[in-house]
Amino acid sequence: MSGIVLGIDLGTSNSVVSVVLEGEPIVIPDGAGRRIHPSIVHFGAQGQTVVGNEAKRYRLEAPQQTVFSAKRLIGRPFDSPEIKMLMGAFPFPIVPAQDNTPRIEAGGHLHPPEGIGARVLHYLKGLAEAYLGQEIHRAVVTVPANFDEGQRRATKRAGELAGLEVLRLINEPTAAALAYGYGGQKRERVAIYDFGGGTFDVTLLELRGNIFEVLSTAGNSYLGGDDFDFRLASAIFNAFERQHQVDLSTDDLVRQRMRLIAEDLKHRLTDEAAVRIPISEYIPGTMTAVEIEFELTRDQFDKRCMDIVEQSLTTCEDALRTAGMQRAELDHLVLVGGSTRVPLVQRRTREFFNREPVLGINPDEVVAIGAAIFGASMVEQTRAPAVLSNPEEAFEEIDESWMEELEEDAPQGPLLIDVTPHALGVATIGGVMDIIIERNGQLPLERTRYFSTSRDDQTRVVLPVYSGNSRRIEDNQQLGILELTEIPPGPREEVQIEVTFEVDTNGMLSVRATDMRTGLNQFARLSITGDADVRDYDTTSLLMT
Repeated sequence: MSGIVLGIDLGTSNSVVSVVLEGEPIVIPDGAGRRIHPSIVHFGAQGQTVVGNEAKRYRLEAPQQTVFSAKRLIGRPFDSPEIKMLMGAFPFPIVPAQDNTPRIEAGGHLHPPEGIGARVLHYLKGLAEAYLGQEIHRAVVTVPANFDEGQRRATKRAGELAGLEVLRLINEPTAAALAYGYGGQKRERVAIYDFGGGTFDVTLLELRGNIFEVLSTAGNSYLGGDDFDFRLASAIFNAFERQHQVDLSTDDLVRQRMRLIAEDLKHRLTDEAAVRIPISEYIPGTMTAVEIEFELTRDQFDKRCMDIVEQSLTTCEDALRTAGMQRAELDHLVLVGGSTRVPLVQRRTREFFNREPVLGINPDEVVAIGAAIFGASMVEQTRAPAVLSNPEEAFEEIDESWMEELEEDAPQGPLLIDVTPHALGVATIGGVMDIIIERNGQLPLERTRYFSTSRDDQTRVVLPVYSGNSRRIEDNQQLGILELTEIPPGPREEVQIEVTFEVDTNGMLSVRATDMRTGLNQFARLSITGDADVRDYDTTSLLMT
């Protein structure tokens, strides 16, 4: 393997691209020297597209043709509760496709969310090629640790559409841990608190030299800095309504202007105790202007937004509980993501973890840098970065001498031991999810279950596949449909099918099926699609666990 591998943090609000040159990670700027690139795509009237910093101004000039925060939609069914909740937050229309996935209407076309991501990735690829003076075709791309199978698959597809071979998907907190600890021979337990524009993750890791073992991870794919902006924009609209008895929130252009004003207020309150600004707007459909003097103190911001931060800390408690750890067992706290610059976030994380965060880390750039470090290790070493082929067997009879040998055997590149963020399972009779892949299982892993047909001479079985941590299917997210065909006819419950689920180091699922009577592999097709009605399918009864 030779050549350059990019490290890309494809973010909800902003994206960053990095590369390692002569052993040093470099964050790649645009032509104006800006290293942070908004994940915004504007579709022009003549069919041209504008991406990044130059596209940001179009959010006011042409909001319905300017797409932002598409990552919040990626890999989700159109009728999922999360997308329904977000529908009113965007000025551009979002409509369902035939497979029940969302499409963004802009520039006279319908775009899947991964298509928007692909345009951002292609733009970053172009910046890197211009900076380095050569073509680049490979990348390591980061994803939120809480992303499920469908979201990961859609992200990888975005990379392919952008002309990139995605060598690996890495969880964003794990990439941040690489940037923090790789090469430092650290032996410690670290909490990576990753609060971005549209997603939140927390990951607990144990660092032993160049071994990075994830102990647990938890997150919320619909919690981020955008929620601060929505909250402040709502406060501005309320102020106009109180003073002038007019509702300005019905106008797309005004909503976008208020969101940008809210974002500016949030940024200014990072350094100032209070901000006072005049805001003037026209009443929608008239030429009548109304004006207010809007003032917000940092204390008022904290009261309005405290519940958002508390949601993140509840997720941190979940991660600690899953790992079986107490807060006092952590050695360091690393804050990642632009939203961790908010003073309220810094204060509450210090109080929650009872420790000061690690200083000297750029929260916007650290994830891309970690991805670049991992990508460089994939081409600089004679072997790829180590990944345990069967970590469960390796850890069954673990002792100190074995661990010392493992640490000595992996000095050249990082060894990543990551985990599954969600349980995976199938719907069975009665609306119950049989959990096949447990949450927090070390990757890669595989699990096998045995199923039977529920009718005589049944030749086809369809199993809805779900991701989540509840036994009730309605509490979980449907990923798609597993279809088993070409089953030899036979009496009900006597035809046994062995189904093996495998999750690779990218966190993506594959399935194989075997007829236990004949030993022949059955045709198994896993369709990652939108939601579907379980009643439409031939479900099976579970014989063994």
